Amino acid sequence: MTPTFAKPEGDISSVFASLSDRVQELPQRFATLKEQILGANAQQRGKLEASWQRLVTSLETELNEIVRRGSEVIPVLDFSDISSASDSTREEIRKRGACVIKNVVPKEQALEWKDRLRSYIKANPSTKAFPPKDPQVYELYWSTSQMEARAHPNLLLAQQFLMSLWDDDTDRSNPAEAISFDHSATYCDRLRIRQPGDKTFSLGPHVDGGGVERWEDREYRNLYAPIWNGEWEKYNPYSVRGRLRANMDLYNGPGACSMFRMFQGWLSMSAVGAHEGTLLVMPLIRQATAYWLLRPFFGPPGHTTAAAGADLSADYLRSFRLLPKQTSILHGATPGMAQELSALLHPHLRLSKAMTHMPRVQPGDYVAWHCDTVHAVDPEHQGKTDSSVLYIPTTPLCLKNVEYLAGQRETLLSGTPPPDFPGGMGECLHVGRGTIEDAERVGGIEAVRAMGLAPLDLTEARNPRTKALFAAANQILDF
Repeated sequence: MTPTFAKPEGDISSVFASLSDRVQELPQRFATLKEQILGANAQQRGKLEASWQRLVTSLETELNEIVRRGSEVIPVLDFSDISSASDSTREEIRKRGACVIKNVVPKEQALEWKDRLRSYIKANPSTKAFPPKDPQVYELYWSTSQMEARAHPNLLLAQQFLMSLWDDDTDRSNPAEAISFDHSATYCDRLRIRQPGDKTFSLGPHVDGGGVERWEDREYRNLYAPIWNGEWEKYNPYSVRGRLRANMDLYNGPGACSMFRMFQGWLSMSAVGAHEGTLLVMPLIRQATAYWLLRPFFGPPGHTTAAAGADLSADYLRSFRLLPKQTSILHGATPGMAQELSALLHPHLRLSKAMTHMPRVQPGDYVAWHCDTVHAVDPEHQGKTDSSVLYIPTTPLCLKNVEYLAGQRETLLSGTPPPDFPGGMGECLHVGRGTIEDAERVGGIEAVRAMGLAPLDLTEARNPRTKALFAAANQILDF
């Protein structure tokens, strides 16, 4: 069987400059780009300067609350309550950009999936993982456990709830922007089985969905226009318009997501709490996003850089001003890599204190965070049992995602890694690989359709726009 080489072979370390030790300086054209974003109008620059000062003040207030309250700021709700979630709960999730949905699948089912994964890994010793000598994250996508979990009806319903938190402000006259919040397009990702004591899978604060692309790609940049224009308070992180046209992967980066992910997420297969190899987030989506996008334009007097981890005074943090001449630095953005953040480069976010552990989860709980959320992983797993998850994001049905499904479907059938991930032979020779039948047995025809493996039923469309979307999707998928 011929392997798929859409991207070079590798593992999850290929995605992060901090894991792969591959940091590169940006060319001068990025300084020119930054000047173009700012514009030459002195009044506009003054407006941006004023917005920065408001942002710094807001961050100071909001981060004080986050540090004081810790994990309790992150909304938690039970799967049985998602259909009746209050407006206040929905708004709190939108503010924080993260939540935990409890009991999405039975605990026993999640534990069974983990047991089967261990057997699958043992039966296939050629499986790639990071790090190779003491695996914590596996380059596996097509195990029966993953196929069944993605197809589970409860998970699809949880994804529908999360999609409903977004605003469909797309151009109704443009068929290319059609989207359905009632239908998922399944994105196939990796899994983690992190062992106690591990320090290798130490992902620092970062944001997925590209690095320099948010500045460089015009459509992507336009998503954040209120921020660039000095009106960050008007920025809506849940606006769909523009995200369907944005190019989040200009450099064919390993692990860059070609789909529109509303929320990233994982399904827990372990009982895990703070410092036990779990996820941390910056639970303040609007202000945090505005900050790390504006940070490259501002600096302290004399452009000095404080030492990482220093106890920075409020006066120092308030002293940052718009730089008179822009450099090519984009503070943690590297072509082909994720956007990374650090205490050194992003001092106002107080990352060492404000990065917040997700509330304790049990097997079968689903953790979700907005696609622009700053997130990290515990630097050390200090727990006594494994910290295991299946990465399953929330991705809506839209033409951008269907186009990816067409390529992903081919890799599913061949057993090679999905198009977004490091290439190679993958699981094409693995014993006991998952099948379409595994997904259909658990989730029925809806799960199969979500994977692009069966045509969408036009008679089930709720309105003409959705019907046209179904028809276009079926055409892309050759049905």
